[in-house]
Amino acid sequence: MVGQDNLRTEDLNLCFERLMMVAGSGNSEKGMNLKVGVITEWKDIPMELLMQILSLVDDQTVIIASGVCRGWRDAIYFGLARLSLSWCSKNMNSLVLSIVPKFTKLQTLILRQHKPQLEDKAVETIADCCHELQILDLSKSFKLTDRSLYAIAFGCRDLTKLNISGCSAFSDGALAYLASFCRKLKVLNLCGCVRAASDTALQAIGQYCNQLQSLNLGWCDYVGDVGVTTLAYGCPDLRIVDLCGCVRITDDSVIALANRCPHLRSLGLYYCKNITDRAMYSLAHSKVNNRISVKGGNDEDGLRTLNISQCTALTPSAVQAVCDSFPSLHTCSGRHSLIMSGCLNLTSVHCACAVHAHRAFTHFPHPAH
Repeated sequence: MVGQDNLRTEDLNLCFERLMMVAGSGNSEKGMNLKVGVITEWKDIPMELLMQILSLVDDQTVIIASGVCRGWRDAIYFGLARLSLSWCSKNMNSLVLSIVPKFTKLQTLILRQHKPQLEDKAVETIADCCHELQILDLSKSFKLTDRSLYAIAFGCRDLTKLNISGCSAFSDGALAYLASFCRKLKVLNLCGCVRAASDTALQAIGQYCNQLQSLNLGWCDYVGDVGVTTLAYGCPDLRIVDLCGCVRITDDSVIALANRCPHLRSLGLYYCKNITDRAMYSLAHSKVNNRISVKGGNDEDGLRTLNISQCTALTPSAVQAVCDSFPSLHTCSGRHSLIMSGCLNLTSVHCACAVHAHRAFTHFPHPAH
């Protein structure tokens, strides 16, 4: 039924009934007042009310509703800003080719897959038709090649968020090319993009994507200090950086991030075996330096999440210095934001609230036996 131009009458009536159930129930939490009034048939629904109703239903129902009549079709094609096809477990590629050219006003498109379906032609169609796209999720699209990145670079230059995690066929040259065109990127997920995420690509990102705030480079084996350092200098607004599994980086990468990115809130260093105390002390000292450079700083500024699991070269004194510098880093139960799994020598490191809790327990008067 999805994607067909001609739907059976019973399908349209069922769609109408589902939409009316949503409208009749209302949604006070979102501040909507959807009064059905004298509407008795699906063709009677005003376009403004239709778009409000469709914002409350799933994306599959939205596509079905686009086949009800010409008025609905035009309203949905030109009024819909967000669409997810992640529910489509089969024939997603064909569905994209058939319907995306009609949704020309899309700003968000989610095409996350459990099994690889998308091919380059589908992405090229998206780039040709959806020039207002700001958020695009192509994660786990193993079939895509560099053709897709070149197409996105030409057609989707307003992108602010791009997720291509798991797209292992992309090259660093194609990623560097995309960065030179998509300069508004703020969130970029490259987790598992082993071929694409190299120092060459990161240098391009640092040169062109100066608004970048979040970057995931998890398990990108070819990332080194040169690329991360260039990022730190070119993207001073970085807040979230995941370098988990980037086994080539050393203290120099962390020092660059600590010194050049005053808004850094989350740093992932899982399994970065070359990280030593020098990097930890640099992070600890950055709190003082950033208070001077960033006006209005307070205790809530700075790192809130730090993952140093399997970083076995670190000593308790260095990690404790980081923990003491950033009150939002916690080791206490239920609030773990300083993650140290696999570092058996760091069991003595505790956040301030954990220490206070321990002192309160030890000073609590015990009842007489």
